[in-house]
This record gives sequence, C-alpha cells and structure tokens, in this order.
Amino acid sequence: MKNKVTIGLEKLITDPPEYLKGKGLGLLSNPASVDCRFTHASALIHHFFPEQLKALFSPQHGFYAEKQDNMIESGHFMEPQLNIPVYSLYNDTRIPTQKMFDQIDVLLIDIQDVGTRVYTFIYTVAYCLETAAKLKKQVVILDRPNPIGGTQIEGNILSKDYASFVGRFPIPMRHGLTIGEISQFFNQEFQIGCNLTIIPMNGWKRQMYWQDTGLSWIAPSPNLPTPQSCMVYPGQVIFEGTNISEGRGTTLPFELFGAPFLDTKKIKPEADELIKGAFLRPVNFEPTSGKWQGNICKGFQIHVTSKKEFKPYFSSLVLMQLIIKHHKNDFKFKTPPYEYEFERMPMDLILGSKTLRKRLTNLEDISLLSDQWQDELKQFKSLSGKYYLYE
Repeated sequence: MKNKVTIGLEKLITDPPEYLKGKGLGLLSNPASVDCRFTHASALIHHFFPEQLKALFSPQHGFYAEKQDNMIESGHFMEPQLNIPVYSLYNDTRIPTQKMFDQIDVLLIDIQDVGTRVYTFIYTVAYCLETAAKLKKQVVILDRPNPIGGTQIEGNILSKDYASFVGRFPIPMRHGLTIGEISQFFNQEFQIGCNLTIIPMNGWKRQMYWQDTGLSWIAPSPNLPTPQSCMVYPGQVIFEGTNISEGRGTTLPFELFGAPFLDTKKIKPEADELIKGAFLRPVNFEPTSGKWQGNICKGFQIHVTSKKEFKPYFSSLVLMQLIIKHHKNDFKFKTPPYEYEFERMPMDLILGSKTLRKRLTNLEDISLLSDQWQDELKQFKSLSGKYYLYE
C-alpha cells in the first residue's frame, strides 16, 4: 500500500535542492528519523550527499533514544559507521555551541514531534535556530506529521514567568502544529531571525491523526511507544509533577496511571460525568521502574473512544483534581529539581502557570477554568494559523 503521506525526508532525497550542493551538513535526528522503508536519515543523507555529512546531533533521550527519563543526559560520541561526531543536545548544554557548528554550513532537522508543549524536542530545535542565526548558518527542517492532528488545540497559554525547557514560549499544551510549522512560528514571532527553510510533506491534512497517514510509528522516546500514548500524553504528562505513577515502567506509559492508595470506585463515577470521548477502565499494575516500582498500583487505563470529543488536558486535570479531593493526605506534588529547574515547583512548570496548581487544589470548577482559556486560545489559533503549511 502506498502511504498517503510523503514526509520531508523522502522529498529531500527524491528532489535534492540545489542550495545543498557542496555544503557541509549537520543532522539533528533520532531513531524515529526514518523513511517509509525504515532507512535512517543519516544513512540516506550520507548516501545521497556523499562526503557532505559532517556532524550528527541528538535531542533528549539520546541519539538511540535509549535514555528513559528526565535529566538523564546522553553523551557525545563518534558514530562508528560514518566516523563523524554525534553531539548530544541534552548534556552539559542544551544549546549547541559554535564548536559543534564549525564543520557545517547547513543543519538539517528530521525529528518526530508529538504536538505537546512540554515535549522538549521543539525547544532543542529553537536553540538550534538561535545558534544558527548567530553564526549565519542555514537550517532546513524536513517536516513530519503531528501525530495528534492539526485541528485541535487545548489548554492554558504558558505564562512567561514559567518558561523553562519544558515550555520556552507562550503556547498552549496541545498546539496543533507540525515541527516545521512551529519552528517557523518560533522563528518569526520571537524574532530569532534564522535563515530557515521547510521541506513540507505531501498528502498530510490537518485533521489527520497518525493512524490516518499510512506511516509506521517509531517511538521518538521510550515512553511514547504507540500513537495511542501520544493521544493521551498532552494530559497525562501532568502526573509527572506528582506522586501518581504516569505508567512509566509499564508497557502502557501515559495510558495507565495510578498509585497504591487510589480508590477507583470513588473516582470513576465523578470522572465519567465530565470526561468525554474516553473510557476509564479500572486496572491494577506494578511498575518495574520509576514511581512505585515493585508496588501494586490501583488506577485506570484510558481508552480513547472518540478522537474528536476527547480532550486530553481537560480530562487529566479532572482526574488529578478528583485524586486531590479523595486522597488529600496521600497525594503529593513533586518537589524540584525537574528539567534543570531547582527552585520552581515541577507542577507549575508543566502547567505553565503560577495559579493553576492552587486552583486545582482549591477544587475550583475545571470546566469554568477551561472556559477562561478560550479567548487566548482563539488568539493563539489566529496567530499560529499564519504558519500553517497544510489544508
């Protein structure tokens, strides 16, 4: 079967642009950077642009995406097949240095994003744009689908006081942009001023989820193993800032969540009244690593039954608030550090807000809170819409 979508990488190879002739190339990539035949971008570029590939760069979780968790750095090394350096951008620095860019004229970026504000790949790209702008280098982004579609956006806009590596710019939790679109948005709206080119996809439409593309899913990080995990991630990621297991150390990260003290019978009826487009199935699970390792957790698996109706961020806020309500003595917010922040509460960085954590704890109505974000979401949609590359 022919894929419905042709990604930027495949277009680069079938129609190599003149402006790359004879240039020293760098590539930011990881294991998800493959074409429809599962050939890695580095092998393709090495083959079709012989002797031009001078350096590789990797985002969080490492070039081979083997690092499990936050603040687990990956090292620099020499790639054995190509004998060129791999620079980790999740190491002693998350910002590429001049030395890393010395050998290259153009940085190619082929990275699979997941459409969620706190996923750090988009900020690694933004730092690359900033360094490239300073050093007068060109950046070319090989676009890929947003696995959770390009029509739905959701959540509060990040407050500038809560900017961090899990949220550098004022965008909502679910932003509805591809990696190419959001890079253009950052470059223009935040005056980065990089010489930036996007090689767009063919055949991708905004309403498409990953399941509609005909492409094979390859996990861009260890805890997003399936397109389903991406669908719940914009909400379930908030549990990283708590003592509730977000399913790390299980086969269904982010789809499963819970803790030994959770009373599913109390939570389910109230949650079912508010959460649309998903079924909460009570489960017991035992994480093999991470929070509650080796302990039996009681919780739920989230089964998305309607992609259109399901609001991941709203749903997870509802679930967290119900856990706070029924387990106020057992539930805890995590303390720093989190993603290289040593002062501010992890939860506030994830939510991108000073007040939201307190309002959740005070059991304020989440439907009303969500209504208050609608105006800023409309503004974001009209601003980000200027950068749409697809119908």
